[in-house]
Amino acid sequence: MNAINPATNEIVKNYIEHTSKEVDEKINATHEAFLNWKDVSFKERSKLLKKTAKVLLQRKQELAELMALEMGKPLKQGIAEIEKCASVCEYYAENAAVFLQSEEVKTEASKSYVTFNPIGVVLAVMPWNFPFWQVFRFLAPALMAGNTGVLKHASNVPGCAMAIDALIRESGFPENVFQTLLIGSKEVDAVIEHQHIKAVTLTGSTQAGKKVAAKAGSLIKKTVLELGGSDAYIILEDADLQKAVEICVASRLINSGQSCISAKRFIVVQSIADKFIEQFKALMAAKKIGNPFETFTDIGPLARVDLRDELHDQVKRSVAAGAKCLLGGEIPDQPGAYYPPTILINIKKGNPAYEEEFFGPVASIITAKDEQEAIFIANDNSFGLGAAVFTEDKIRAEQIASELLEAGACFVNSLVKSDPRLPFGGIKESGYGRELGLYGIKEFVNIKTVFIF
Repeated sequence: MNAINPATNEIVKNYIEHTSKEVDEKINATHEAFLNWKDVSFKERSKLLKKTAKVLLQRKQELAELMALEMGKPLKQGIAEIEKCASVCEYYAENAAVFLQSEEVKTEASKSYVTFNPIGVVLAVMPWNFPFWQVFRFLAPALMAGNTGVLKHASNVPGCAMAIDALIRESGFPENVFQTLLIGSKEVDAVIEHQHIKAVTLTGSTQAGKKVAAKAGSLIKKTVLELGGSDAYIILEDADLQKAVEICVASRLINSGQSCISAKRFIVVQSIADKFIEQFKALMAAKKIGNPFETFTDIGPLARVDLRDELHDQVKRSVAAGAKCLLGGEIPDQPGAYYPPTILINIKKGNPAYEEEFFGPVASIITAKDEQEAIFIANDNSFGLGAAVFTEDKIRAEQIASELLEAGACFVNSLVKSDPRLPFGGIKESGYGRELGLYGIKEFVNIKTVFIF
C-alpha cells in the first residue's frame, strides 16, 4: 500500500497491509475494549475527547502537511480541516450526555421511558478527500455514545489513517477502543461479515455505498451512507451578484473541487446569466494553481492521476455532447495530477455535465428561463446532498430551501457546509442516515423502550 505525492507522482512511503488474521485479531480486541468502554461514564469519555481536541490543535501544522503530501490538499485548507476536527470533538464532549439521556414517555405504566445504549464495534469506511474530518465526524459521536470503532481508510492516505490511530492513543483512550485496518476495498466484505461488527458507516461514491449497503443489509447490519453529490446553486435575478459569484467560486474550488458538498451545478436565471458568467469566469481564472505547501496556492493537484484523467474524460464527453468549454479543460504539461479551473456552459439535459458528479475544479453553468425552471433543473438529478439559493428575497428563499429543493441540506445566500451542530446527509443517490448534531449520535445506538407496569 503506497502513499504517493500527487504533486510529483513520487512514492512517499510504503505501508504493509494487515493480513486477514491481523484484521480478525484487531476486531476481536476492539470488541473486548467495547465491553469495558460502554460502562465508562460520560464525564470520563468527555475528558478524553477534549484531550483529543487539544492534541489535534497542537499537531495541526504537521497533520496538514501530511494531507498535503498524501492527497494534495492546500496547506491552509488542511489546517482548517484539523481545527474543524477539534471542534467536533469539543461539541460532542460537551453535549453527548444531554443528547443521550433517557426520555420519559407517559403511558399507563407506572414508569416508561426510552434509553439510548451503545451497540458495539462500528466499521467506518472513509474517503481520502477530507482524511481527518470524515473520520472524526464519525468517531467523536461514536466514542461518546459508548461504541468502539475500526477504520478502513482510503488506500492512498495510509499515513493519515495511522496518524488518527496514534492520536487516539496519545489522548489517553483505553487500548483498542479505535483501530485502523490497513486493507484494500476487496477485504471490506469480510470485515462486515465479522460477528463483532454491528454497523457500518461509509462516506464515498454511490457505487461503493450500494455495495456496502447490499452486504450489510444481507446480514441485517445497519448502515449510514454519505455518498456523492452534484449540488445545485440557484442564482435568481435579485441576487447580490458579486457576493453570489464569490461564494459560488469558493464552494466549487474547496479542496481543489474534491468535495461531495461543493457547488457543482450553477443554475442562473436568463436575465442575469451573461453577467454571472462574466464575473464567474474572471474570478475562476484568477485562482492560483500550484504546490499545496505554498501559502498562495488556491488549487492543489487532484488526489491521484487516475482521478484527474477521469475528470478530464467527463469534460471531453460533455463538450462532445454539445457543451462549450469557456475556461480551462486541458491537462497541464507538468508532473502531478493537476487540473485547471474549468467552466462548461450551453449544457442541456442528457449532457454528462447535467447528469454526473464532477469531482474536481469543473463548474457547470446552466441557464434557466425563470425561477420555476431553475428549481426543476436543480431537482432533476439523481443526487440530493446539498443545494443553495441566492436572492435578496429571504422569505421566498426560505420557502424554496425548506419546501422545494430536494436535498439533505439547503442554504440561503451561503455555501453548503457541514457543521457539528447540524445533521448532515443526503437523499436519493446521495445516501441515507445522518451524521453530526443530535440526530447523528443517535444513528448507532439501541433506542430501547423500558416499560414498568
